Amino acid sequence: MTLFERLTKKAQEHPQRLVLPESKEPRTLKAADQIIEKKAAEVIFLGKKEEILAEAEKLGLAHIGEATFHNPDDAEFAEKYAELLCELRKKKGMTLQDARYTVKNPLYLGCLLIKAGDADAMVAGALSPTSSVLRAAFQVLKTKPGISVVSGAFIMLLPEGCQYGDNGMLVFADCAVVPDPTAEELAQIAVATAKTTKDIAGLDPVVAMLSFSTKGSATHERVDKVIRATELAHELAPELKIDGELQSDAAIVPSVGELKAPESPVAGHANTLIFPSLETGNIAYKLVQRISGAGAVGPILQGLAAPVNDLSRGATVEDIVNTIIVTCNQAIGDKNL
Repeated sequence: MTLFERLTKKAQEHPQRLVLPESKEPRTLKAADQIIEKKAAEVIFLGKKEEILAEAEKLGLAHIGEATFHNPDDAEFAEKYAELLCELRKKKGMTLQDARYTVKNPLYLGCLLIKAGDADAMVAGALSPTSSVLRAAFQVLKTKPGISVVSGAFIMLLPEGCQYGDNGMLVFADCAVVPDPTAEELAQIAVATAKTTKDIAGLDPVVAMLSFSTKGSATHERVDKVIRATELAHELAPELKIDGELQSDAAIVPSVGELKAPESPVAGHANTLIFPSLETGNIAYKLVQRISGAGAVGPILQGLAAPVNDLSRGATVEDIVNTIIVTCNQAIGDKNL
C-alpha cells in the first residue's frame, strides 16, 4: 500500500470536516469532487451555493451537490463568527463592525469555523498568496500549546531500493517557512516534525538535529545553536528519540553513525531530519528530489493549533487532492483517532 493509499483509507475511516474557501476555483472543485466521491472528507464550501453548483455543472462534476455550503454574505449565519473574531482580536482593537467586514473574507471565515468547532481543517491557496492564508490562520487559530512557530515539512519518498530512511521515507524540516530559527524555534520545529512523521508518514520518529559537526567534531556558534536546540527538544518532548548535533551522513548511514557517534540512539537510523536553517532544508529537499528522483510531499504546515495547508497557485488537481488527504490526516492525528 502506497503512502497516499494508506492516508486515503484512514481519511475514509475517519472523515473530517474540511473547509474549502476558494469555492469556485476549477481545480479546487475538481479535487473536491474526487474527495467527495471517495468519501474521504465532509467538504464545506464557502460561497453562494447556486454559483458554486453552476460552476460545477460547467465542469461536469457529479458530486459537488453533496457538500455543505455556507455563504459569507449571509449576515445571520456570519454573525456568530463575527462575534467570535471580535472577541479573539479585541485586544488588537477590533470592533464588531470590523469583524463583520472581515468574516466576509472566506479565509478568515474558514478558520473561524474551525475555531468554533464547526469544522476540522482547511486547505486554500490555489487563488490566494501564502501570506494571506497564513495571516488568517495565525490571527484566528494561533499555534499549538508549547509551540510558537509554524514550519513546513516535506515527506521524501525515496526511489525503490534506496537504503536510507524508513520504509523508503524520510521527513525533512523546516523547508518552507523560518529562514534562521533560534535554538528555541528549532527545538519546536523538531517536536512538530516528529508529530508529522508519526501522523502522516506513519513512522515512529527518529529525529536527527543536523549540523556540519557531529558530537563536537567542530566548534562554531551555529553548532552551539543545534546543541542547545537538542537540549530544549528533549525538555519539550522527553519521550522522543532525538539526538544532535549530527552530520547528515552520521544521521542516516549506519556505518558512519557507528563510527562518528557510537553512543547515539539516533545516528545511522534517523528518519526525521531537522535542518539548522531554511536555506539548508530547502536546498536539501530540492537536491534529493531532483538528483535521486524522490517524490516530495509538501510543504506540510505544522505547529498551527488546527490543520491549515497552503497550496501553490500552480497546484494541479492531483496536488490539491493529496494536500486535502494529508490535511485530513493531520486532523485525525490531532484527535488521536
